[in-house]
Amino acid sequence: MELDHSKWTYKVGLHGEEELKLQDPYFSQHQKWSQGPVPTNRMFVWYKTTFKAPIGSDPVAVDLMGLGKGHAWINGHSIGRYWPSYLAGEDGCSSECDYRGSYSDSKCLTNCGKPSQRWYHVPRSFLRDDENKLILFEEAGGNPFNVKFQTVTVGKACANAYEGNTLELSCQGGSAISEIKFASFGLPEGACGSFRTGSCESSNALSIIQKECLGKERCSLDVSERVLDQLVAKPQIGWLLK
Repeated sequence: MELDHSKWTYKVGLHGEEELKLQDPYFSQHQKWSQGPVPTNRMFVWYKTTFKAPIGSDPVAVDLMGLGKGHAWINGHSIGRYWPSYLAGEDGCSSECDYRGSYSDSKCLTNCGKPSQRWYHVPRSFLRDDENKLILFEEAGGNPFNVKFQTVTVGKACANAYEGNTLELSCQGGSAISEIKFASFGLPEGACGSFRTGSCESSNALSIIQKECLGKERCSLDVSERVLDQLVAKPQIGWLLK
């Protein structure tokens, strides 16, 4: 059948999300929701549940691992689109990382075979003291029973090692080292939380350790003048501690 001269019409918006406003707690409560059993691995399905806000003032995150692809709302506030079923390539990751030299997208790859993102920040301002609503629109098919909330505590730690030993730093729970505030290869003074440089110091220690450890769950570094000299961008820079 030839349709070139037929009259076409269209309607803007998806039936459900934009018309019924199912993501809005006020409008969604007037819609009929099925109580169970909750379907899993089904495409184009809406999920709704309630939860209590985590106690305290630490940042809150929701783990959407197990879901496929879709959109999430907390009390009507969008926390973004998710796609944890899309996995990074299996190959290319290495325990060693060196950004020196020309740029390449194959340098310092991490999380091979894992989702690019599974944790989503939930601002405390989105949460209520009593009951909160989480609404999901799942497009690709997933399992909402794996979704969970947790608080994130930003921890601090101090470490030291004498020359000739190995300095090791690590985070628990799969977290990554996000900041290194102080580092010294020399004669530092003070105690944990209040370290300060001494009279004999290297000016490159902080940048070297940051390059080796930031963004990693754990890292180790042999504390020696020979090893540290190999890591600086300009090998002729010396170290003050002999």
